[in-house]
Amino acid sequence: MGEATVVVYSKPDCPACRATYRALDSRGIRYRVIDVTESAAALEYITQELGYSQAPVVVVDDNDHWAGFRPDKIVAHTP
Repeated sequence: MGEATVVVYSKPDCPACRATYRALDSRGIRYRVIDVTESAAALEYITQELGYSQAPVVVVDDNDHWAGFRPDKIVAHTP
C-alpha cells in the first residue's frame, strides 16, 4: 500500500494550521500546503464542495477530510 496523499488547505496567521503542521511533522506524514487566500479555486473547493468554513482543512487521498486541528484524525492516518 502506498503513502497517503495529504493536502492541507491553510491560510496565513492560523494557529490551528501551525498545530496541524507540527502534528503531521511529528508523525512523519508528508503533506502539501495550499494557501486558500492565494487560490480562489481552493477556497471554493473547501467551502462549496466540502462545506467547511474554517482552516485548516485536511484532505487525505480525496476520501477523508476534516476541518480544524484534529490530532485524533492525524493519529488515525499515521502509517
